[in-house]
Amino acid sequence: MILFMKYRIITFGCQTNQSDSERIAAILNKIGFEPALSQDDADFIIANACSVRQSAIDRIHGIAHKIQKKKKRGEKTPIAVLTGCVLEQDRKKLAGKFDIILDIRDIKNLPYILKTIRGTSNVLRKIQGRATMNNINRWKTAEKSTEYFKITPSYKSPFSAFVPIMTGCNNFCTYCAVPYTRGKEISRPVKDVINEIKNLIKKGYKEITLLGQNVNSYKYKIPKSKILISKQIQKYKFKIPKNDYIDFATLLFLINAIPGDFWIRFHSSHPKDFTDELIDAITSCEKVTKYISLPVQAGNDKVLKRMNRPYTISQYKKLVNKIRKKIPDASISTDFIVGFPGETKKQFQDSIKLFKNLKFDMAYIAQYSPRPGTAAERIFKDSVPIKEKKRRDRELTTVLKKTSLNINKKLVRTTQQVLIEKEIKRQNEHWLIGKTRGFKTVKIPITPDSSEKLIGNFADVKITKALDLGLIGQTPLK
Repeated sequence: MILFMKYRIITFGCQTNQSDSERIAAILNKIGFEPALSQDDADFIIANACSVRQSAIDRIHGIAHKIQKKKKRGEKTPIAVLTGCVLEQDRKKLAGKFDIILDIRDIKNLPYILKTIRGTSNVLRKIQGRATMNNINRWKTAEKSTEYFKITPSYKSPFSAFVPIMTGCNNFCTYCAVPYTRGKEISRPVKDVINEIKNLIKKGYKEITLLGQNVNSYKYKIPKSKILISKQIQKYKFKIPKNDYIDFATLLFLINAIPGDFWIRFHSSHPKDFTDELIDAITSCEKVTKYISLPVQAGNDKVLKRMNRPYTISQYKKLVNKIRKKIPDASISTDFIVGFPGETKKQFQDSIKLFKNLKFDMAYIAQYSPRPGTAAERIFKDSVPIKEKKRRDRELTTVLKKTSLNINKKLVRTTQQVLIEKEIKRQNEHWLIGKTRGFKTVKIPITPDSSEKLIGNFADVKITKALDLGLIGQTPLK
């Protein structure tokens, strides 16, 4: 057993990466490691990578460079591990800079790997050798793990939890690294998902976020005879799926039937899998928040085709309009890439028109960066200059902020249920920060003596002011 060694996990990327880090922390805690307050205090550094953006990989190179500089100066250096979403090309470039490069699905083997590297020493700092390719091949062959989902996470928050329901992706969008770093889609067993959520609700958790690279393509094969339909589900006129599998809509009904006062969120959806049944589930399930992340990625059909996105702008608009018709209070966000190879200024104007037409509540806009090994990097020339990408980003953000502000103004003088997440103190200001059911950030000025009992709980908040990307509310009503 390794005792009193300190670790530092540095997480890049999306909510799935954050969930991965909670599982990594659980494993390290179990073998006696303790979290370090900073990188400088750590005996063991884990970079949980995201190869989706070059900026994240650049920062990981920076971490490795800092460790190498310390080593050259003769200072004590931590054991450095790279895991997460790592493309093969990035893996090769970073191979000599990290002691261990580990597939996230093999993270359960980490204690064994450390033992292999440590040899017979009981003190980690006395490690003389580093992991060789032979070492890595040996432990991968000996203890290849396929039980990643069974690791009980060390949840970062005591009231809001990420619960992965699937991993991988079968879509192969030309710009995306996920299919190469996460592999094909694998859905988690229904029973495991339900049991994890039940345990969280028993502990008082208020918010459950279901995660997957393409969450609404969830399908878990199970015989119809084993599908237990509770009375809570029957009241929604629930229909057993025609095929022998639980789909995402069905899973939402099952989770919604778990007793307790909590919200259900999910991220991220693919438009091609957003079925009428899913819309009905969101409408019917009172615990499912009406916040819908629906990435469109581009506003022009030709660009979408180059991205290998299997829908047209017309089809996407029809879907959004259908959602808003059936769920009038839906809050819809999107993901968007500007400057994709070959995107002309005229095609970008279609994106502006789309934003003005659909009036998204929020959009997460990224400037295209080529990822090695993806189809876009192999086939297309990165033709849009960085300066132009930044300009398009600013222009689209300006439209978003105007639209979002107008939507948020409609919430002024309404009372919203808010999950209070944290407090922020700045000079003479003291704010509580929370999220509405529609995932809008709310700032609440409040006195310090009442903040502790509100954090991690729901509160009714009267909205007093609209911001372009958020809200300000009054002290929670009593």
